[in-house]
Amino acid sequence: MKRHLGYYLLFLSAATTMGYASRRSAVDLDATPRTTIAYNDLTDVQCFRGRALNYTTLLLEDETGMLYIGARGAIFSLNSSNIADGSQRTIEWEASPEKRTDCLKKGKNNQTECFNHVRFLQRLNATHLYACGTYAFHPLCAAIDADKFTLPSHFEEGKEKCPYDPARGYTGLIVDGGLYTATRYEFRSLPDIRRNLHQRPLKTEESPLHWLNDAEFVASVLVRESVHSPLGDDDKIYYFFMERAGEESASIFDKGQAARVARVARVCKSDLGGKKILQRKWTSFMKARLACYIPYYEVLKSVSSLLGGDWLNTVFYAAFTLSAQWRSMEVSAVCRYNISEIRAAFEGPYMEYQESSRKWSRYNGAVPEPRPGACITNRARGNGFNSSQDLPNGVLDFVKLHPLMYEEVKPVGREPLLVKKNVIYTQVAVDRVLARDGQQYDVLFMGTGDGWLHKGVVVDSAVHIVEETQLFRDPQPIETLVLSSLQRNLYVGAQSGVLQLPLAACRRYLSCYDCILARDPYCGWDGEGCRELAEAADRNRLIQDVLHGNRGCWNDSAQGAAVQKNRTVLRDDDVLLQCDQPSNLARAAWLVNGTEPLAEGGQSHFRLGVDGLLVMAAQPEHSGEYRCYAEERGLRSLLAAYTLLVLPAPLPPPTAPLPSLRTAGLAAGDGRLIYIAVIMVLGGLCLALSVVLLYTSCLQRRKGKYVLDNPQASSSSSVELQTLSANCLGKGREEEEEGGRYSDGCLQIIPGEAPPAASPSKETTPTLLPPPPPPLPAEFTNGIATLPNMLRKMNGNSYMLLRQSDEPCPSPLYSSSFTEELSKILEKRKHTQLVEKLDESSV
Repeated sequence: MKRHLGYYLLFLSAATTMGYASRRSAVDLDATPRTTIAYNDLTDVQCFRGRALNYTTLLLEDETGMLYIGARGAIFSLNSSNIADGSQRTIEWEASPEKRTDCLKKGKNNQTECFNHVRFLQRLNATHLYACGTYAFHPLCAAIDADKFTLPSHFEEGKEKCPYDPARGYTGLIVDGGLYTATRYEFRSLPDIRRNLHQRPLKTEESPLHWLNDAEFVASVLVRESVHSPLGDDDKIYYFFMERAGEESASIFDKGQAARVARVARVCKSDLGGKKILQRKWTSFMKARLACYIPYYEVLKSVSSLLGGDWLNTVFYAAFTLSAQWRSMEVSAVCRYNISEIRAAFEGPYMEYQESSRKWSRYNGAVPEPRPGACITNRARGNGFNSSQDLPNGVLDFVKLHPLMYEEVKPVGREPLLVKKNVIYTQVAVDRVLARDGQQYDVLFMGTGDGWLHKGVVVDSAVHIVEETQLFRDPQPIETLVLSSLQRNLYVGAQSGVLQLPLAACRRYLSCYDCILARDPYCGWDGEGCRELAEAADRNRLIQDVLHGNRGCWNDSAQGAAVQKNRTVLRDDDVLLQCDQPSNLARAAWLVNGTEPLAEGGQSHFRLGVDGLLVMAAQPEHSGEYRCYAEERGLRSLLAAYTLLVLPAPLPPPTAPLPSLRTAGLAAGDGRLIYIAVIMVLGGLCLALSVVLLYTSCLQRRKGKYVLDNPQASSSSSVELQTLSANCLGKGREEEEEGGRYSDGCLQIIPGEAPPAASPSKETTPTLLPPPPPPLPAEFTNGIATLPNMLRKMNGNSYMLLRQSDEPCPSPLYSSSFTEELSKILEKRKHTQLVEKLDESSV
């Protein structure tokens, strides 16, 4: 990262001079999802998985309630209301063995490339679908009867309609019977935008200047600009792609290779090509740079359009990531573009290629009439130009040499709507929702490279991420997102299958505060629960505040209910009062007997963490009522309530004081008593040492192994009991096992098979150990999450470890840092005792 610092600063300075400086702080630019939903918490999700792989081509037909899926070697037809109901129909379309053999001879991968990957699937007409597949590097296309759902007997050559490589960028549309596709078609060919299935097939120009420079296509969108057009304009197809740049401004960060930039290009649907110049070539092809945030180092990943209402209100949402030069950072951005900004760029000045510098720069010469690259309009028709074949040679020559526009297409607000670190957005889909306040809000669904889905709502000039959801247990990129406003579902295509999930899960919000703070345009509070606006009989009864996210909740159900819990501990013990925040944007606020403990100075006994409040070395004065609140956007809701009772430590049992030797000697007045007392003490010590040595030798002969055997169930799983104390915890694993015991005499019970029963003898009488005490209930754990399943406090100065013998992973108690810390605590509390009568507590 350090080695990129200089380039990063250079980026920022260049961005400032070019008008890309952001007005927001770094915190604002790294949006945080409000809630996180793990895979195990998913609800109302349907999944479809066939025997194929790579479910990446989806075609949704809301009117008929069908979802068509193109995968590797198969095409599926599903019920869009429930893709997992088992009513699917399947077309098997595998590559033939001969084609797979030819693919291998080309040096391609037999595990990924030498299959038939269905890359194109669109409605051709009222009765047929049109599908194209790579077919093991021999592309084929087929017209499929939608009712019979079977492959035809005749296939069409697909080398000019479908890419050879399944990993190649590709996009395609069928518009009024014509097939508009963009990719790198033939094996090792140049990228191209083509029109087929039309009486006038067209393609891009290749010489003397390549209109497309190593382009990778991302998306294509049809905009019906002829509808209600006062100019008599034509419909246009917009293409979004990445390519190598040749502009002078792009060389700022050039290190020997041209930078790759995002582009938007357009062609006119009624283009017929030139008559003598640009024959069978586009006469309306124009392209412009698509800018988002940091110039010249943006990688376009996905584009989604919103075509609701008049085409003049069309907006495009594009997801970007950093380029390969910045592999050490993962950053994604989402920008919004208006159709008016794109049209303005195409109506602005042109660029011209300079042979001397081999760069593109602004063209300042005269522009012929009618305007090169424009569609045929009423004005052109009035001048006798009824089609592109009527255009003068000067106009066509100009188009041939000036395909690039000078003006860049800048995002709305001149900055991104959303910037997210540590995320790679691979797909984006957008829906427009009419909220309770009468305003329309755009809702974004953004898929990531590791299988997560982010749902956000555009509020003013930023995106509020409502939630992030883990869709797949195994991380995998989200390849396709298709949204159905009619079904109110989202369909997610990935390598392993297709998921269907609702656009909103309002029932997840249990209180009015939760429902309002989510700021989900789909959801509103009706006084009893959070409901979908689309299902409400009377929308006016619902409470919703998308704009501010904190208004409207005043009743008792606003905060939800919190369960009262009791905790009882001994003095100087630690206790954790858990409080899980449902929102990533909320701040935990604690009140102790009505005051905030962390707001007062000198409160060293309290530690606030992400999972609760830790009271360390609790004292009797810490007893009282503890309340945990979630503070978000000025609202405070109760999450947890505790009653904490700290008991004083009991005094140790009284012991008779030993007589002072000096006092006894002086009282007797004879020094001989001192010598006698010393001899008696030494004799007692020798006797004690002899007993210890004898006991140790007995343990050595037994090799430290004790067997607990149940004759009724000898094959049952055994339990390992291991007493840990301040003297044993410091030992490493290498000192633990030596004949089944610790080298310093610490006892370890090792599971094993019991030896055959032998008759007891007088010489060896086995010592029966008392059975271990039953585990304490969950309430006696001090609330500390890392201890309840592993440690139980015994006699105040030791802990017992309970571990199944077949546990695959070692206990965390064996880590050196943990044992050192535990040893200190145990040494400190070795005289502490438990209370006799245990209340509902966490001792």
